Amino acid sequence: MTIGQTMLSEFDEEMKNTRKVLERCPDEKWNWKPHEKSGTLGWLAGHVGTVPEWITMTINTEELDYAPVGGPAFEPPKITNRKELLAAFDKGAAEARAALAKVSDADMAKGWKLLAGGQEIFTMPRVACIRGMCLNHLIHHRAQLTVYFRLIGVPVPGLYGPSADESQPGAAEAAAH
Repeated sequence: MTIGQTMLSEFDEEMKNTRKVLERCPDEKWNWKPHEKSGTLGWLAGHVGTVPEWITMTINTEELDYAPVGGPAFEPPKITNRKELLAAFDKGAAEARAALAKVSDADMAKGWKLLAGGQEIFTMPRVACIRGMCLNHLIHHRAQLTVYFRLIGVPVPGLYGPSADESQPGAAEAAAH
């Protein structure tokens, strides 16, 4: 079994959890944000929903310069509603899973580089980039999205067990002790 194949069960679980969160993004709150310095719910959801594409890019390229000198800067996809969000997420997650399933250990050990304006931000083995920059990044922003839900009254789905909105009778009391 390759490194990529050993990551598939974790990947599948995180994609399942991410989809549960994205399914709850209300179109009518797409432009809502909790603070003037925060991104909108729609922007954050679009960011979370397209992170799986980064896994495929990391496996299939050697580097990304997101703001190349003299060239166009990286532009994330413009997602304007939940239907577009889920379509982009499902496509990206399927492509990432396929890439993980077939990538060789030698390719996972090769360095991958992130640049900005030709300046190196970091270089790390692809496996570390997938785990840190992709999966951990996705989990971090997915958690932010659940805080947005709490603030606007959308029930938070259980991800690693029941949430306060989906708990079993007595679970909240037991957890408090």
